[in-house]
Amino acid sequence: MAKAKRRKFTAKYKQQILAKADAAASESGAIGALLRREGLYSSHLVKWRRDREASIQQGLEPRKRGPKFTRNPMADENQKLQRENERLSEQLRKAELIIDVQKKVAALLGAPIPPTDSKGQR
Repeated sequence: MAKAKRRKFTAKYKQQILAKADAAASESGAIGALLRREGLYSSHLVKWRRDREASIQQGLEPRKRGPKFTRNPMADENQKLQRENERLSEQLRKAELIIDVQKKVAALLGAPIPPTDSKGQR
């Protein structure tokens, strides 16, 4: 069984159908026959006529459904890196606190830890 697919109508097709519907308005049942032949609903004509009357050519073009995606991928990456930076800064603060406590305990026990240079060497 085939999956149903949403139909999209071009502005040219819509204008042709509206012209045919306007021409068939004088005959009884002609618009219904046109709609059956084309596989359309009367609501299509109503909406297309409103769009035509409002002179919205853009409204006659098919529109993509759903919310518009406006997020910036760089902003997402920046936010992710900021969270990681905060997490690592907190880990560093905790590690420095532990090292400071270890130095104080070693000094109290009489075995001071020798200071290290900026490269981490003794």
